[in-house]
Amino acid sequence: MKILVTGGAGYLGSILVPTLLDQGHQVTVLDNLMYQQSSLLGSCAHPNLEFVRGDCRDERIVHELVEDKDCIIPLAALVGAPLCDHDTIGAWSINFEAVQRIGKLVSSSQQIIFPVTNSGYGVGEAGKYCTEETPLRPISLYGETKVKAESALLERENTITLRLATVFGSSPRMRTDLLVNNFVYRAVHDKAVVIFEGHFKRNYIHIRDVTKAFLHAIEHFEDMKGKPYNVGLDNANLSKIELCKEIQSVIPSFAFFEAPIGEDPDKRDYIVSNARILETGFQTDWTIKMGVRELVKCYRMLGQRTHSNV
Repeated sequence: MKILVTGGAGYLGSILVPTLLDQGHQVTVLDNLMYQQSSLLGSCAHPNLEFVRGDCRDERIVHELVEDKDCIIPLAALVGAPLCDHDTIGAWSINFEAVQRIGKLVSSSQQIIFPVTNSGYGVGEAGKYCTEETPLRPISLYGETKVKAESALLERENTITLRLATVFGSSPRMRTDLLVNNFVYRAVHDKAVVIFEGHFKRNYIHIRDVTKAFLHAIEHFEDMKGKPYNVGLDNANLSKIELCKEIQSVIPSFAFFEAPIGEDPDKRDYIVSNARILETGFQTDWTIKMGVRELVKCYRMLGQRTHSNV
């Protein structure tokens, strides 16, 4: 297939794009390299990679690139609540307007596979799983822009949206600010972390299982199209305290403390059912503990350098 990946040199794309190339697809990446990253250098030798340095908001470039593509994967985004709060205009123009424009530029026969944050569920009901039918109540600008973009794309039939759990794992365009990645970074370098509102729960997914979900959606597109799918580890609806215990089981020297006062600015608190995508035959490969072991090696290489979106 001919596939366009916007933001393909980012955290997710730096794992997804080489995998798509290995699967025999022709991949065009559009990325402005806003973090001066060189995460796709290892793929430059591949004859099926085309790289275009540009902005996903440039309608002229995007119109030209989507024209002959079988599938478009819009990864380009300002990811995370802090970054979106820092640049509210960019959040709307990149996360929503640029994605909405892609939906209008492509033909009805072209496929779109779009990643969404499952933070759109906001604050769930105690003991009740969020399914794809659960009302979306985003509590951050980031969640709001992604939810509106998803809604715009699902108006066309040839779209699959993947509501990703909190992603963890190493990438050539590393992010140490994601929750699991951050806690393991602190476990390796600081030996301890102080957590706020440790009972808050969320779901998690390894970055390579995210790539696997995209490949699964491509392979099963006709059966899956027209719907959103939660993508997370079914046995990893964990509170922050439970997550810390998982990390501690791999890194025994890690200590964690819950602050008696103070609030977490990220108020997400929900548990998620991933039954819909599992019923299509999708299975995850990576556990939390496997990801922790991987991240320990990653941080030994990176040292105390941090990589975040803000």
